[in-house]
Amino acid sequence: MITLDDLTRFLDGYLRRERFPDDETAGVWRASGRPVSRIGLALEPWPGLGAWAARERLDALFLHRPFRLAPDALAEGVGIVAYHLPFDERFTLGFNPRLADVLGLTNFDVLGEKDGRPLGMIGDTHSLSFAAWNAALGDVFGGRDEARAPFSGNDMPVARLAVVGAMNDALVRAADARGARLYVTGQWRERAETAVRETGIGVLIVGHRRSEEWGLRALAGVIRERWANLEVVTTTA
Repeated sequence: MITLDDLTRFLDGYLRRERFPDDETAGVWRASGRPVSRIGLALEPWPGLGAWAARERLDALFLHRPFRLAPDALAEGVGIVAYHLPFDERFTLGFNPRLADVLGLTNFDVLGEKDGRPLGMIGDTHSLSFAAWNAALGDVFGGRDEARAPFSGNDMPVARLAVVGAMNDALVRAADARGARLYVTGQWRERAETAVRETGIGVLIVGHRRSEEWGLRALAGVIRERWANLEVVTTTA
């Protein structure tokens, strides 16, 4: 029998909850003693959440942003676990070993830190043109918001990537100094414009929502790997 406490203990460990402030959203959001055989994963509440949970016969729910969840949105007995910043840092565009595997990243290391936690990663990978990486990242994330080719052009070989959940002048220059020719992040930041221009590094803007949706799919995989008999249902509504 799997309980909400079992899920929480596992996710606390996997997401390294101890590294985050005590007031950070992480752990049980609504307690329940019901055994968990079906869990739903969603980024945030929406008007049809309750109907979806009932239709899918959910015993528990994972929410990334639970803050606007109405008290009566779910039937009694459906437990909720919620992880905000820990999910972002582990499953989106931060130091994300599962994403590193997908991108073929090897010898990867931390790039940038905040409050002692990594902001991103940098590593070696397949040598492809910028245009090819643009297409590949679109396949991985289901699209991208913006692509800025390196000043040397679309055909320049890129064999070292920086994947970072933030973008500023210092981070772009650090990626360039450590040999990255492509900077992958969620949202363009004007304060990085000068560094991008002066280094000539290529930039791919995935989009924050797309990176979260990828993270939700990755989390589903992790939970399925941990519990063979736990059914996992995801939605990006």
